[in-house]
Amino acid sequence: MNQDTIFILLALFSYICASTPFGFLIAKAKGVDIRKTGSGNVGGTNILRTFGFSFFLLVVILDIAKVATPVLLGKYLLLTDWQIVLISLLAIFGNMFSFWLGFKGGKAVSAVFAIFACLVGFQNALMFLFVWGIMLYVLKIMSLTNLIMCLIIPIAIWQVTQSIPFVILGIIFVPVIWWAHRENIKRLLKGSEPKIIRF
Repeated sequence: MNQDTIFILLALFSYICASTPFGFLIAKAKGVDIRKTGSGNVGGTNILRTFGFSFFLLVVILDIAKVATPVLLGKYLLLTDWQIVLISLLAIFGNMFSFWLGFKGGKAVSAVFAIFACLVGFQNALMFLFVWGIMLYVLKIMSLTNLIMCLIIPIAIWQVTQSIPFVILGIIFVPVIWWAHRENIKRLLKGSEPKIIRF
């Protein structure tokens, strides 16, 4: 099997795998349609507000795994940086526009972190996560924390990888995250964005 075939298969796998809506499925197993609760989003933040920290952590871990798997496979199989970028973008697209949910989905925060961790390594990702946790503790608002922290990602990727394709991917993450949080931004400007209250 040549590299082009491997890339095409991984690209398809990346979108399909990332499309799996674990937040929706876990909430459904508890008898709740998460799309009709809280913000209506199927991602981790709405799970946190609805079910608490334990279920939030479970959804985040699963959402990270479903995105990290194809990206790590791409790196293991020695695909080029640009091919890994395309696989990563398909994972983001799958997370935000899941065909299981009528091409709707999450806000790609867990997906972006998963790809970031694959690019910069586990130890550096943990340091980033530690800073994110401190920021969340101080601000008490998940969306604002995500909007601020995503700005650091391109810089961190450049510091670790020195890869132009990966840095460009990190830059793309910023408008993607901000666009996905457009409703949150409106509420932040109005001062009506809810704080995280259940841990």
